[in-house]
Amino acid sequence: MVGNLVIRIQKRLAVYALIAVVFFAAGVFAGDGLRSLLKDFRMPSFSTSVEDRTALMSGSVSLDDDPRLGGKDAKVRIVLFSDYQCPYSAKAEPVVKQIHDTYGDNVLIAFRDLPLDFHQFAMSAAIASECADEQGKFWEYHDKLFENQQALDTISLKKYAADLGLDTAKFDKCVDNKETEEEVKADMADAQSAGVTGTPIFFINGEQVVGAQPFETFKQKIDTALAK
Repeated sequence: MVGNLVIRIQKRLAVYALIAVVFFAAGVFAGDGLRSLLKDFRMPSFSTSVEDRTALMSGSVSLDDDPRLGGKDAKVRIVLFSDYQCPYSAKAEPVVKQIHDTYGDNVLIAFRDLPLDFHQFAMSAAIASECADEQGKFWEYHDKLFENQQALDTISLKKYAADLGLDTAKFDKCVDNKETEEEVKADMADAQSAGVTGTPIFFINGEQVVGAQPFETFKQKIDTALAK
């Protein structure tokens, strides 16, 4: 009788082991498929503290001192985390311009950097844009980068600076300055704290809007906020 019980237990354990293997294989396959689908909409994984999760839940995100469009006292404030090499960030740009053209000083838009690790030139492009900002040409340079997403290598970044009439010696020195890189990393740290997982992501008065959404999506939220 004991022998039969042992055999039954062994058979049941074998079934459980087979089920575990099937679920593990399915999980790996699904995970790989999902990662493939979202390869242009993710960022490096970070640990998130309890305080960070609280910040995400409350929707708080800093404007920092990054480049802005619109009035400084605007009732509606939008913080955008973007990546110059991300195709979805590029798709969002016309909508950003439409928001500014439509609402002017009534909506403040702050642009913050979030270069994703799997985009080879995203970090250097973000650093270069900071250097263009130092010479008062941020938005012009920003537009150049999105218009030329397939050419963001070092030579191209310097060419765009020259094309816009920037002081190239000053620009090159800025690009090589570690403090400039730290500015970009500060944006990345704030993105982490806010629970941002890809680009582009907008915070409209703290409410998160993910991805390259149509203008109507933003209009509805902005109009609601302005009416309050």
